[in-house]
Amino acid sequence: MRPPDDPEGFIRTNTRLLPVPHAPEIRLHVADEATALWQRTEDELQEIGLPPPFWAFAWAGGQALARYLLDNSALVAGKRVVDFASGSGLCAIAACLAGAGHVTASDLDAFAVAAIRLNAAQNGVSERIAPTQANLIGAAFDADIVLAADVFYERDLAATVTDWLIGLQREGRTVLIGDPGRTYLPKDRLTCLATYTVPVMRSLEDAEVKRSHVWRLND
Repeated sequence: MRPPDDPEGFIRTNTRLLPVPHAPEIRLHVADEATALWQRTEDELQEIGLPPPFWAFAWAGGQALARYLLDNSALVAGKRVVDFASGSGLCAIAACLAGAGHVTASDLDAFAVAAIRLNAAQNGVSERIAPTQANLIGAAFDADIVLAADVFYERDLAATVTDWLIGLQREGRTVLIGDPGRTYLPKDRLTCLATYTVPVMRSLEDAEVKRSHVWRLND
């Protein structure tokens, strides 16, 4: 897949800068409607079957995890954090606002990496967020805390991510997960830390509010 010619320009044109419903301290470039943006994304690259623009929405799990970090800043204050499959950068930004020393925000989608840069700048935390398109699964990196929100929606991906996160937890890292209870969430390995009622987009979640949770991964 070739990289987009001007991802930041595309994002500015096709989104609006709005406060996150459950974490209004943070403003993101978000889309008004999912399907139309997917089509515009494909048209921009003249390809079919591109990754959906997960970066353009504040998903239920990400909102819950962001709220939890903002309200429990001692968890991340001064820490090195990795936000896996960061999307818009919501949780990475929340970690920075909560006092994290440095955050790596990873996503395989080039549009997401551009969105993270734009959103980090908008929220005044660019100096402490390092966006990357690298695949971190199996890679070596320095981090005290790993964040993962809304990543358990597909069976094979969820299995791979679960095994990877368990390995990180066994190495001594804290793994925090934001998720509303999607099908492939490994609940038997999780402790629920908090539950929120989160406003969401009906076209994405088939509801206007969704109960979403913050979980800690156990060995």
